[in-house]
Amino acid sequence: MARHTKRNDFQSAGNCMVEMKNVCAGYGKAEILHGVSLRAEKGEITTLIGANGSGKSTMLRTLLGFLPLTGGEISVGGSSLKGLSRGALARKIAYLPQGKNIPDISAGRMVLHGRFPYLRYPRRYGAADLRIAQEAMEQMGIAEYADRPMAELSGGMRQKVYIAMALAQQAEIIVMDEPTTYLDIGQQLKFAKMMKQLSENGKTIILVLHDVLLALKLSDRIAALGEGKILQWGTPQELLQSDVIRELYDVTVKSHRTEAGIQYFYEIE
Repeated sequence: MARHTKRNDFQSAGNCMVEMKNVCAGYGKAEILHGVSLRAEKGEITTLIGANGSGKSTMLRTLLGFLPLTGGEISVGGSSLKGLSRGALARKIAYLPQGKNIPDISAGRMVLHGRFPYLRYPRRYGAADLRIAQEAMEQMGIAEYADRPMAELSGGMRQKVYIAMALAQQAEIIVMDEPTTYLDIGQQLKFAKMMKQLSENGKTIILVLHDVLLALKLSDRIAALGEGKILQWGTPQELLQSDVIRELYDVTVKSHRTEAGIQYFYEIE
């Protein structure tokens, strides 16, 4: 796989919410990430793209402290990952994984789980927790399903519940691994609009997406991963000007400026 020049003209350190420097990590003796460096800025959407097995999910799991570092360092909100307790990290980062089990609880109780990092013993929800969870459900348009068991909801509706749970966590950083899974086209567009609004309100958003066109449309910065390394990092236009998308997916993506903004499409050869 060819090497590409990485973009390094980051914003000032004061805006940096997540920084990974020369990170190496993996599972047991199998190293998956090889010297990965990345910064995610406050008020921006940073998206990871790449083929299956490129290291995207491993990168998120390492950032969240689920996998130990074998090299390099990570800082979150200006604090070293090594110095953060599990609770402190949960108050900084809300995480929506892929491949979630379906718990035997109601949608409303699921959303309230986002408040766990703020509860002290005995763990009882207060009026503020209930209000925040209700607002998150209303934002996702699922308030009427609060009493419905999770098992009775469609895949798309359950995904909205999980996103509402992440919103209820009220963390500065929101990390989502394939959040548009089970969402139809209309729901994906609503999701994209919501992510834009959250970033404009100062949230730092880190996503893993398989949908390259959505990543280009939604993101401020994109990191293209291959074989555990970042091959290219930059704005959507900078990625288009490189050959990395064709290299990763064997497709050509073009852009066209319209009154509604830049539109991206696959070129059929």
